[in-house]
Amino acid sequence: MWLTSSAPITEAACAPIGGARGLRSVGALKNFPATQDSAPGTARGFGNATDVRAAPGWLAARRPGTFMDGQPRSPGTEHPAPLDTMVRAASGWLSARLSWLSESRDVSRKTSCAAAQASSIVMNEANEPSEAQAEALNKGGYHLPVLPTEIAEWMNAKPGDFIIDATLGGGGHSEMFLKAGAEVLGVDRDPEALEHTRAKLAEYGSRFSTWEGNFSNLLEIPAIKAGRKADGLLLDLGVSSRQLDSATRGFSFMREGPLDMRMGPSSPRTAAELVNQSSEAELTRILFEFGEEPKARRIAAAIVKQREVKPFATTLELASCIETAVGRQGRIHPATRAFQAIRMAVNEELESLATALAAVPQVLKPGGRLLVITFHSLEDRMVKRYLRHRSTPMIDEPGWPAPRPNPDLQFELLARKAIAPGAAEISTNPRSRSSKLRVARLLETKP
Repeated sequence: MWLTSSAPITEAACAPIGGARGLRSVGALKNFPATQDSAPGTARGFGNATDVRAAPGWLAARRPGTFMDGQPRSPGTEHPAPLDTMVRAASGWLSARLSWLSESRDVSRKTSCAAAQASSIVMNEANEPSEAQAEALNKGGYHLPVLPTEIAEWMNAKPGDFIIDATLGGGGHSEMFLKAGAEVLGVDRDPEALEHTRAKLAEYGSRFSTWEGNFSNLLEIPAIKAGRKADGLLLDLGVSSRQLDSATRGFSFMREGPLDMRMGPSSPRTAAELVNQSSEAELTRILFEFGEEPKARRIAAAIVKQREVKPFATTLELASCIETAVGRQGRIHPATRAFQAIRMAVNEELESLATALAAVPQVLKPGGRLLVITFHSLEDRMVKRYLRHRSTPMIDEPGWPAPRPNPDLQFELLARKAIAPGAAEISTNPRSRSSKLRVARLLETKP
């Protein structure tokens, strides 16, 4: 469904589809005008702030939008081979042991290469499959669902269950729940995704229904407003492959298209409006907070200077400006983090996640399961902190004479750590490599 990546290796990582791996300190930005407290979920002490975060503006103005079909593809990336450590003269048993280690790395690398060849995915300069291979991988589908085996196991859908797939996308996860006999409500802000999935899952009749809207607005779903509770809730965050690969949607810095980046027509502004109208300070904040971009100041200054000559209208115009400003080294495109940050700001992704998490206890039945798939370090950090705080029976603070019961205790963690995809899935769906699944169960009774 929704695919993104946490390390900015390629454009696929720009989606997630993930984010940078936590740049914690940037000397050039020591006088940065905004703190991380301004981004929901990145603030220190998030446990006290989550419930009061709102998702401002995404429904303030519904705009008509055209979302044209793009070529269905399932692009991915390949992991670079591990670097060899040169083994030099070392006498006796140490020499033999180092040689054995070097040989083991060679065997491991050859095995990985063989697996990649077996999957028949040949990458181009952007670390994506060729057009023909991407179409073959995704033939007849919207894109590949992430962690399908793990989602089926942890959701444990059964006949009679009511499950909300709050980020429907191509409906891959919903189809698994339907096959298990459950009733599924699919939620998505993208009318194109809803149209596709309604046709795909029409055979399940009344057991499958849809609702157009942002997952942050779960409490506005008619069934929930009427008092119905769900047995399971799935949040699969990020951008779908279909959206990322369609040039007309404006997410790609490798394809010419309008600078849009909206996941749905209800988003209040496009990426072009954000880039052309935001102040230099605001652009710097967006790039630094959402993209964890160490060259945020330089990129923001270059954008402001360029737009004075000609406003940005296309994806390649913006990507070229960024590349000119910071240069390019290796295969990582310099616009990766910036595009990710702008996309997250346009769609208010962190704000939406914070609001959705706060609503979960009102959406699930006692004993209902919450499954969240993240692709970005900021998203995962937010979910981790939310669930950790609300699954800790006792809390303690400096100065307290003794620990006290946690008034926010609501969940039981079913998996203590995040669940990652296996090597087999990554080989067939490389964009899943940065995904993390966290699972919790709403307590039967509040202590």
